[in-house]
Amino acid sequence: MQRIDMAYWEPFETIEWLDDYFIPPYLTLAHLFHAPEGWQKPYGYHKQYQIQFVCYGAAHYVIEGKTYVTRKGDLILHRPYQNHEVLTLPGESYSCISIVFHFGNSPLPFNELYGDCQYFASLTDHPIMEWLQQIVTHYHQPGVIHQLECQQLILKTLLELAKLSKQSELTPIQRKNMTLLLHVKNYIQNHYTNDIRLSELEEVSGLSRNYLCNLFKQEFGMLPLQYVTWLRVQYAKELAIQTKLSIGEIAEKVGYADVHTFGKMFKKKTGFSLSQFCSNFYMTDGKKSMN
Repeated sequence: MQRIDMAYWEPFETIEWLDDYFIPPYLTLAHLFHAPEGWQKPYGYHKQYQIQFVCYGAAHYVIEGKTYVTRKGDLILHRPYQNHEVLTLPGESYSCISIVFHFGNSPLPFNELYGDCQYFASLTDHPIMEWLQQIVTHYHQPGVIHQLECQQLILKTLLELAKLSKQSELTPIQRKNMTLLLHVKNYIQNHYTNDIRLSELEEVSGLSRNYLCNLFKQEFGMLPLQYVTWLRVQYAKELAIQTKLSIGEIAEKVGYADVHTFGKMFKKKTGFSLSQFCSNFYMTDGKKSMN
């Protein structure tokens, strides 16, 4: 489904065109943008909020004179009317998810939620990445249900970013637990294509199974073995978009010997088959409206 690009409009100008929206937040753009070589976004601003998530490559991001080098997994959250520009780096590709949205006449309490924080680094293995991908997929489907999915996913993302911006306030015990959890998380990231068991993670962390699972879910929003599956889904998506591997080859690479088991898992977790995901995931060549 093709939608009108309203990314640069005033919020009030967009409402009459958003037939499937009845309450805020209102999404006016959600796509995966592949920058052509040498591309840059001139200095300027949006009149709405914007999330920019780097999928691949790198770029210089300048916001009100402050420069960030954004790489895969990094996220920028813009306020309305915030001057910025994006400059691709020589020899570097750049692909990002760009989402533009607003709350109508009820502005987001940005300072209370995020303070001065608007750059979030290394979210590649965080559920936020999958939520943003799902927003892009649902946004280009017709009907109220798909747009409600977009709305609840953008709200989940904004809530999680607010939590991340407060992590500097952790107590000593919380910091110790965080160190152990990150150790477990790194272990899973390095072995998720294998048959990981909770007994392994108990040995890695030194924590009991129940305590580990409770802490892990509190911090990362899912249980350890759910995180294994989540990583497999993300890797499968990346292989599907970036390579010409068959579904069977992708299944094997992410840890499934049986392609049918993989297919059922992928559809259960995403709501789409892998082939549907690829066809629905909207992409642009960068020659139309810029981010």
